Amino acid sequence: MKFRGFLLLICLGLMGTIKAQMMPFWGNQKTYPVTPAEEIDVKTLDTNLPIVVIDADTAINANKKVGARMKIISGNKHNRLGNASTSYDGHIRIKLRGNSSLMLSQKKYTLETCDPSGRSVDVSLLGMPAESDWVLLAPYNDVSLLRDVFAFTLWREMGHWAPRTQMVEMVLNGKYKGVYVLCESIKRGPDRVDVEKLKATDLTGRDVTGGYILRIDVEDEKDACFPSKVKGVGGGFMGGSVIWSCMYPKKKNLRQEQFDYIRRFIDNMEATVQSPGFADPDSGYARYMDVASFIDYFLHTEFSLNADGLRRSTYFYKEKLHSDGTGDKLHAGPVWDYNLAYGIGAFNGADNIESWVYKGGDTQPISAFWGRLLNDPAYRSKVKARYKELRATVLNEKHINAFFDNYAKMLSKAQKRQFAVYPELLASQEEVDDLAKAKKEGQSMNPFGGFPQMPDSLQGNPFGGFPGFGGFPQMPDSLQGNPFGGFPPFGGFPQMPDSLQGNPFGGFPGFGGFPQVPDSLQGNPFGGFPGFGGFPQMPDSLRGNPFGGFPGFGGFPQMPDSLQGNPFGGFPPFGGFPQMPDSVQGNPFGGFSFPEGFQLPGGMQMPDGFQFPSFGGGGMMLRMFQGYRVVSYEEEIKTIKQWCADRLKVMDRVIETYDSQSPEI
Repeated sequence: MKFRGFLLLICLGLMGTIKAQMMPFWGNQKTYPVTPAEEIDVKTLDTNLPIVVIDADTAINANKKVGARMKIISGNKHNRLGNASTSYDGHIRIKLRGNSSLMLSQKKYTLETCDPSGRSVDVSLLGMPAESDWVLLAPYNDVSLLRDVFAFTLWREMGHWAPRTQMVEMVLNGKYKGVYVLCESIKRGPDRVDVEKLKATDLTGRDVTGGYILRIDVEDEKDACFPSKVKGVGGGFMGGSVIWSCMYPKKKNLRQEQFDYIRRFIDNMEATVQSPGFADPDSGYARYMDVASFIDYFLHTEFSLNADGLRRSTYFYKEKLHSDGTGDKLHAGPVWDYNLAYGIGAFNGADNIESWVYKGGDTQPISAFWGRLLNDPAYRSKVKARYKELRATVLNEKHINAFFDNYAKMLSKAQKRQFAVYPELLASQEEVDDLAKAKKEGQSMNPFGGFPQMPDSLQGNPFGGFPGFGGFPQMPDSLQGNPFGGFPPFGGFPQMPDSLQGNPFGGFPGFGGFPQVPDSLQGNPFGGFPGFGGFPQMPDSLRGNPFGGFPGFGGFPQMPDSLQGNPFGGFPPFGGFPQMPDSVQGNPFGGFSFPEGFQLPGGMQMPDGFQFPSFGGGGMMLRMFQGYRVVSYEEEIKTIKQWCADRLKVMDRVIETYDSQSPEI
């Protein structure tokens, strides 16, 4: 998730405008002892898993792939760095991937196999079909190490393509980095998403109808995006519309006629689903959707209770209209990104086993068609029949337990190395007990209290985007006495307390509206802000400032070159945390230290004694996302198996009623 309010706080801190010590802001959060991390001696590494060894001369970043060498040691009962047996030994181009995950200690990577000149080369890795594009997923916040693997496997067992996976251990530039999932990327191709190739000349008639790969996610300027014309369900602090993106063809290859066609198709499909005749078998939703895939995607997502389900990384593909009149349908899938699923999520209702993803949550809105389809008795009947079929096979508890037991046995030694390097992933018994007590008492499992809803008093607030920022209706007691004076009711900012008079913003006699920044701010790092409330235009005095001028402050469209090499690694597109450098590991979600020798551009200085919030050993970041914590890998495997069984009981009870009544939408 991209916490935009937190980003703004970081901006203010970098400008040197927060003179108050930030530590007390989070200082009252209870911290727990964390076992010191170990460094695994790779010379003695002996594993039953393949070893991915990557050596890069250039720092790996999130903006652009860099050249590197990769060797995969496999095929031995005991894989060691000195083994001659390799399944790949050649060149790659590699970059970091992810958004919020870039703030975590264990990074994810996108890589491309290539020749020495950097030209893509299709190769088979660990028995997977030959291709050039691959992903190394880091199961950092997933103590089971298996949630993505389980989700992908289940989708394949349901009869669809999902990325194939291989569990590996990784060594990067001579350092052990833990357990990873080497997998296929989502890409058009005969062995991946098998839709027709769309050529640049396919602009009219049947030619323009496919194939396409689409995704619902947050808007990204790198992709060809468009908002849904139908209001989504739920949506809190991230607000906004449901955003569709065309992932294939890529934006640089997508012709305007093709973009117009697929946007019009989606608009018509969504409008039809909301129309009075939506259930008509000829002119209703079935005209646009491959219904069987939508039913499977619905059941797969609801079983997982994925905190990001239906709102992030939600993929579809559109077939071409065939000459015999078949095809031309939108298919749901493939599945992707389930590291906050199967009981681990702490938001969007994911920590409530009685929740249903399609009903919406606290972050982005969900497409309204998922709930609307359930208003059709024929669709509900198909959902019920398919669910019963799956319960007897791939959703059978014995089948699920066997999956986790078999993988846990495979990972029995590797998981010990994973938690030696990242000990913060396991909790103390005291923390587990405290979380259990908090949940029993109805308290939120994460420190932000759930982001239920931003009160009306903050609508049209000084931060201008955030139409429904999502929460902070009540700041927890642990924040009393924080640097902003306590904010018992965080939502309204009715009056800045006396303790902040003479503060870096000149007092804020009426904090809520920012109608005019006082004279004390003239000549400040923001150049005066004659009208602070709207950020319509950054004054000339900010040219050459640490954010390079902000020609239009409101949107953070592009972070200038002057910030390259800054503590946040450049932020070329501000919203995405393209690279969090190693010096920031143990960051605001565990410390934030600046790189050695770092200086703010423009001669600006950080206030004496300023520190970013420290949440202690990275535990805060985990608590933000996790619905529970465990003390051992064995306990985690036991927990996820029990959670799956309990979730299936909920689905059994509810779906059994689908013939007789429409579920509450």
